[in-house]
Amino acid sequence: MRKLPPVPRALDRMTPRRWLQVSVVVAVLTIVLKTLAWWITGSVSLLSDALESFVNLAGAMFALAMVTVAARPADAEHPFGHHKAEYFSSGFEGILIVGAAAAIFWAAIVRLASPQPLEQLSWGLGLAVLSSVFNGLLAWGMLHAARSRRSIALEGDARHLFTDVWTSAGVVLGLLLAWATGWHWLDPVVALLVALNILKEGASLVWQASQGLMDEALPPQQLATVQAALDQFAQASHGAVRFDGLGSRRAGSRSFVQLHMHVPQNWTLGHAAAQRAAVEAALMAAVPGLVAVIELLPTGASTVFEQTEGAQDLAAL
Repeated sequence: MRKLPPVPRALDRMTPRRWLQVSVVVAVLTIVLKTLAWWITGSVSLLSDALESFVNLAGAMFALAMVTVAARPADAEHPFGHHKAEYFSSGFEGILIVGAAAAIFWAAIVRLASPQPLEQLSWGLGLAVLSSVFNGLLAWGMLHAARSRRSIALEGDARHLFTDVWTSAGVVLGLLLAWATGWHWLDPVVALLVALNILKEGASLVWQASQGLMDEALPPQQLATVQAALDQFAQASHGAVRFDGLGSRRAGSRSFVQLHMHVPQNWTLGHAAAQRAAVEAALMAAVPGLVAVIELLPTGASTVFEQTEGAQDLAAL
């Protein structure tokens, strides 16, 4: 991922819940500013920008609810916790973005059929730029927090806000061109380009959420970190310890790996358990938020699942 400039320490201590509360407030503020800009100018591209801010508000409110659910501790009905609730937030926001894109398409096509002159453009552009400044600062802080806290809900909201910033920049540029050239048809054309841009972002968020709900594996760089830690233990044991059966998945801010640890048959259970605990601690230190589940096996042994899976593979030949 691209490295972001550091945020002030006070902001770095903010929880995902607090960030999303701020996002709701900023969304309301930008809705007021952009709606006023559309009302003053009559620009359909500024209307499309305002519609996206309504999506920001709905997405931030739903993300806030899902982050609250995800923070709940494990219980009898959910023994592995509620971390996957964040994926519903990302998917919901993606669907909202797609809906906003459809509304913008409709409004732009209607205006393209009968272009209209724009009014009081300077005031409208000033309000659009001001709202973009608020969104840009918030998105920068939220994306930094999303990466440090591994929150898919925060990341989805931050990416949407960055899309909103670029959308507003495109709208401002298009309106300036329309004002300079007198080509009023540029206003709905810019709105159509805005719709295409946010449609792409919405599809990306829906896809990301679906992959998380289907237990997508850890990113390659994290898997490489896990494998490096395992290789270090295997080398330190001079071949006495071997690892295989590595599997991984992500659930919101949590990452999970499971694997087999083969140890010499003459090791005592206490010694083998102590070595396993050391491996677990090393893995969780290497990948923050990781939960490692390691099954101990004597050298040369395999699990019933592996034996059954091997038999099915042979039967399929």
